[in-house]
Amino acid sequence: MELLKLDYLLASLVYSLLGVGIFWLSFIVIDKLTPYDLWKNLVEERNQALATVVAAMCLGVAIIVASAIH
Repeated sequence: MELLKLDYLLASLVYSLLGVGIFWLSFIVIDKLTPYDLWKNLVEERNQALATVVAAMCLGVAIIVASAIH
């Protein structure tokens, strides 16, 4: 039962929320830095090439955030 201590659960929850927040903030910053609206191109225009690049960027940022928190 030592693995289910409340301290560990709370720390995991806090770090998970922190990681998701940093990840979302980085997506917003990159969206503002690009010369066009990423969300419009992804959702409305269905730009597959842009979606692949954004997905790779998201994975890269998520790995960096996870490594920093770990």
